[in-house]
Amino acid sequence: MFISCIKIDGFKNLSSVNIDVDKRINVICGDNAQGKTNLIEAIWLCSGLKSFRNSKDKDLINLKRQNFDIEISFENSFRKQKIEYKLAKQNIKEKNIKLNGVPLKNPSDLFGNLCCVVFTPEDLFISKGSPDNRRKFIDICVSQIKNSYRRVLNQYDEILTQRNFLLKNISIGKSSVDELDVWDEQMSRLGSYISVIRYAYTKKLNTFAGRLYNEISHGKEKLEIFYESSVFETLENRSDYNREMASEYLAKLKSTRQEDIKTGFTTIGVQRDDLISNINGLNCREFGSQGQCRSVALVFKIAQAYILFEETKEAPCILLDDVLSELDMKRQDFVLSRISDMQVFITCCKDIKLKSGIGKTFYIKGGRIINA
Repeated sequence: MFISCIKIDGFKNLSSVNIDVDKRINVICGDNAQGKTNLIEAIWLCSGLKSFRNSKDKDLINLKRQNFDIEISFENSFRKQKIEYKLAKQNIKEKNIKLNGVPLKNPSDLFGNLCCVVFTPEDLFISKGSPDNRRKFIDICVSQIKNSYRRVLNQYDEILTQRNFLLKNISIGKSSVDELDVWDEQMSRLGSYISVIRYAYTKKLNTFAGRLYNEISHGKEKLEIFYESSVFETLENRSDYNREMASEYLAKLKSTRQEDIKTGFTTIGVQRDDLISNINGLNCREFGSQGQCRSVALVFKIAQAYILFEETKEAPCILLDDVLSELDMKRQDFVLSRISDMQVFITCCKDIKLKSGIGKTFYIKGGRIINA
């Protein structure tokens, strides 16, 4: 899969961007705050996911404009396709999205069409950061492969919000404990399903990332990745999320009700789970060096691309947002060599010298492409 043409106007500071891109390497070069990351963000939105910068919809439109337009033409192994993504200030809640001229109801309906993997400097701290970042990582990975998974996550989050609100009301005597039953039953089924799907992906991630880490450490270190559930002691060979697992999940929720009421939030569940990375048996979050943690982050992202390739049979587009400048030459070479058969977009402040005849460099200033 590769993008052939990008047109963007009114998205943040981007104006009249119209570029034909290379099938292999595309470097977006410019000073800070000129629009490099905005261009990467616009591509990412067209993959069906929310902004990796957590931008609100209203902040995506240029302050001096009333709307933005993004148009991306791309090709996979079957045909040429086009995504049109528009948003207007006067109707900020409704996104005008079309795939090959056909209107779509939600951005998530784009899943499985333009497949991308984005890598930002913040991702370098994924193994050291909060569990929330690792849960978000695995949820994005799964959503790109399994469209229905995002809907289940949204349902679970809505129920969790309602349950936490109810817990606070119970603690001040406005509601009864019995009212938790209806929420707990729904949460148990959805949470069991999410646990099964996350665990299955973690096993694949362990396989791919383990091999990659063995390469980057020259066989000196072994990386193992585990899914740590706050509900289930083990998830191996478990799949009955509608019955046995849901019953076990429900029993755990009931056993922690008094603690939940006291704290005012749900203390167990998939919203408390974690992805654990061990290097030679030691937890990377607690004992890993900066170099080791960066290497773990690299193999996570490359493994994500490989798994996406394996599942969709299409090579994803790789979006490297100012990442290479954060890496030493050894890790730069490792990343680029492992994604050499995929289309890559690289943002940077200093020009990157490309091999003759390979790739294109675009210079950006004030939200406009000034030279290519």
